Amino acid sequence: MMKKFILIVCGSFVGAFLAFMFFMIAAMIMSFAIMGSMSMSSKKSVSISKHSILKIDLGTTISERGGNDPMDMMSLLQGNGLPSSLGLNTVLSAIENAASDDKVEGIYLECNGVGAAPATLKTMRRALKEFKKSGKWIAAYGHEGINQADYYLASVADSIYLNPVGAVDLHGMASVTPYMKKMLDKIGVEMQVVRVGTFKSAVEPYMLEDMSEANRLQQEHYLGTIWKEMLDSIAADRKMQYAALNSLCDSVILTFKATDLVKSKLVDKLVYQNEMENILRARTGVDKSDDLNYISPDDLASSLEDEVLGDHIAVVYAVGEIDGSASLGSTEEGINSDKLCETIYKLRDDDNVKGMVLRVNSPGGSAFGSEQIWKAVTDFKAAGKPVAVSMGDYAASGGYYISCCADRIFAERTTITGSIGIFGVIPSYSELIENKLGVHMASVKTNQNADMGALGKKLTPAQKAAMQNMVNNGYELFTKRCADGRHVSQDSIKMIAEGRVWDGVTAKQIGLVDEFGGIREAVAWVAGK
Repeated sequence: MMKKFILIVCGSFVGAFLAFMFFMIAAMIMSFAIMGSMSMSSKKSVSISKHSILKIDLGTTISERGGNDPMDMMSLLQGNGLPSSLGLNTVLSAIENAASDDKVEGIYLECNGVGAAPATLKTMRRALKEFKKSGKWIAAYGHEGINQADYYLASVADSIYLNPVGAVDLHGMASVTPYMKKMLDKIGVEMQVVRVGTFKSAVEPYMLEDMSEANRLQQEHYLGTIWKEMLDSIAADRKMQYAALNSLCDSVILTFKATDLVKSKLVDKLVYQNEMENILRARTGVDKSDDLNYISPDDLASSLEDEVLGDHIAVVYAVGEIDGSASLGSTEEGINSDKLCETIYKLRDDDNVKGMVLRVNSPGGSAFGSEQIWKAVTDFKAAGKPVAVSMGDYAASGGYYISCCADRIFAERTTITGSIGIFGVIPSYSELIENKLGVHMASVKTNQNADMGALGKKLTPAQKAAMQNMVNNGYELFTKRCADGRHVSQDSIKMIAEGRVWDGVTAKQIGLVDEFGGIREAVAWVAGK
């Protein structure tokens, strides 16, 4: 239990501040995990009429498989419940089916402030680009405004429309991390850190008063690469120069008049909502007095489960923190390593299953849990069945641990991955309890280390050295797993490890990823084996 408590594998970009503030709350929340192989599901029958439009309302969060958004805690605290999210699998299936359905004439993107990470947006954008090959149109409209994520998708459209008093927000990417050491010193709390990896920066806010040069270097690199990827795509589709567009992003575009947005070529035309509807009526040949034939992604999506099960390929989702605390009300609350392993072994023993795609969207978590999942995936491969990993928004630290042994690793160019390192944090409240609160902690023990860590006691030098040695051993095992899985030397893995976070483009260059693509590309690869 001590090893499971201390050895934490976690991406350096995980919000250390949020982890600290919600630690006590999380301890009281029931933890359970979501994942599993896809199974046949019943689906309502929807009749698609002629002149239909696939309407994708971007006023939601995009999750792996729909349900509720685990991150929208504000709505929960206000008593509104968690809003429904739109499943990425549903969106992709709907877009693909819209391209081949003669009754669907085009796609309407309603820009209402989508919540999605760059890798998810990249996957959606690629699907929209593929849709355009059908010769059908895409129109995008911002009734009130178009945020940066909206615009990344909308830039694929044939035309971008905006309300005459609307706004567009393009501003670049930033990462802001609160450093808490001064506050902890004031209240008499010391976060005793043991780690391996110069770049393993999730613990920095507890150790330092400002960002380390190593952490700044890695963040500048992956943020810069992801932003360039996004801006390159926007510039190409809007027929703008990259430098000119990037310069505009330094000009507080959010404050531009709508007419200036047209002059800047960021928007094609300014129209009110009713005028936008008339434009869509004209595109579909619907009379002005008639309603538009909107269909939702849920109406048009087919079941990916049906497709892949026909080829005897299992798609297994590993979403969230590994053996981490659950988010109240979430449908994707974390990865229960025991349940995930049980599912993988059942699939291994099922003669009808040809192979597996492991969809990983995880920042890491328990080193112990990661090792158990790694073993299950390895045993699945040993049965002669191919495994491909499809990385989502992030597959870092423990998320990479459970991915590294796959036969083929797919990622988006904007995926966050790597972070091959380990850390542990053991809080000491001795100063707070003894000197600030005036509470003396008396103890009786039979052995020298019997009270190690009890009630926030500070570790002795020998105890901390022992903990560091355990973390070092964990790092050796982690890098060996990666080296074996990628068929390279352990030393070469250590050169790109050290807890460093990489973007998908660089990860492919240094050998952590094999191909760019999403879950469908991974399924196709397994099907071809």
